Amino acid sequence: MPRFSANLGFLWPDRPLLDRIDAAAAAGFRAIELHWPYDVSAHRVKDRCAEHGLVLLGLNTPVGQSEKGEFGLGAVPGRQADFEVGFQQALEWGRTAGASVIHVMAGVVAPQEKHAGRSVLVENLRKAASRAPEMMLVLEGINQRDRPGYFYSTIGEKAEIINEVDAPNVKIMFDVYHVGVSEGDIFGKLATHLPIIGHVQIAAVPSRAEPDEGEIHYANVFRELDRLGYRGWVGCEYKPRAATDSGLGWARTLGTAIS
Repeated sequence: MPRFSANLGFLWPDRPLLDRIDAAAAAGFRAIELHWPYDVSAHRVKDRCAEHGLVLLGLNTPVGQSEKGEFGLGAVPGRQADFEVGFQQALEWGRTAGASVIHVMAGVVAPQEKHAGRSVLVENLRKAASRAPEMMLVLEGINQRDRPGYFYSTIGEKAEIINEVDAPNVKIMFDVYHVGVSEGDIFGKLATHLPIIGHVQIAAVPSRAEPDEGEIHYANVFRELDRLGYRGWVGCEYKPRAATDSGLGWARTLGTAIS
């Protein structure tokens, strides 16, 4: 059965980040992943993880100007210099904190700029992969319902870009929730793209709540990951229906355990 990571962008949202780390350890998680932790000292996060024996997986590159609707800059034409600054911030924070994964956020791109955006993203990724060879850089498609205009929402689009970038440390973030909303055929896409899948995330479809409801029976997903030989972490990136701790029974319901 999978090894589960607590995504502290969504879990225990009522607490400061360091307290969320404590809560994840108390709940039995052995790894955590973050969204945008830049307002907290990387040294303090590293120390708190070490205190609990937690593995820190990764974080996201900065969103850019969120007030203008930006949600990442990797594929945004004309923002290459800003992307480089943001990637360097993520890299320095991640290295200091002991992370090993950076989600390179592509951003929202207008339809007429998609062609140019692809070239921008490929070049940005080549530079970033060269600058951070010890980091896994992951690409995540975001479904168009949740984030209209996001640069990509399908596994195939990401696979094509990874093939073009041709760097061994650029991989797919396979978020089952986003794949389920955007495309379906979870098992087929896992099998086809397993060699370039670097990380998996889960949440119920369509609610994005705990993974014990909705259209996807995650016990089957976990068995398929085992059958395929996936050995990475599975990130719990769901939005709790109520208090985070009260919803952690999903693991028992699905016949597995958090730790």
